[in-house]
Amino acid sequence: MFVLFRPLRAIFVCMDSVNNKIRQLAFNSANNNNLFLIDIIFRGTPNNPVIEVFIDGGEHVDANVCAKISNEIKTVIDGEKLYKSYRLDVSSPGVDRPLIYIEQFPKHMNREFEVEYKKDATVKKIIGKLISVEEDVLTFLDKSQIKIKFIDIIKAKVLVSFNQRR
Repeated sequence: MFVLFRPLRAIFVCMDSVNNKIRQLAFNSANNNNLFLIDIIFRGTPNNPVIEVFIDGGEHVDANVCAKISNEIKTVIDGEKLYKSYRLDVSSPGVDRPLIYIEQFPKHMNREFEVEYKKDATVKKIIGKLISVEEDVLTFLDKSQIKIKFIDIIKAKVLVSFNQRR
């Protein structure tokens, strides 16, 4: 008896090219709508993939914006028959994800941040309120004002407080 196995490498190479195409499509769709592609996660199985797309912008990203991006991506996936069946989720990144573009910061003015940054040869960490964004410099208020160049930020997360007014 002779059994022919399909090489796994061929399946993964094919999936990689499809995933790269979808990644580029999501990037272009976000960019064309003045948004940023924050992340894209491919999970699930080859027969039932799940594609999670995270977008953000300089303004609040609502469900209508996510639906528009989702429809743009879905139109191409379906039109080019990239998958027979799949799930596509498009959303804003949520507060648990760090900010990665300087354009994301102004909408979080006067909110508390946890910021890890480089200063000289050391890594520092502060918790402070974002009080200004001027070109590539962010100013946080901790015990005093701390100015940090965006390029020196390693990680910046908005801290959620349920008893604080904006």
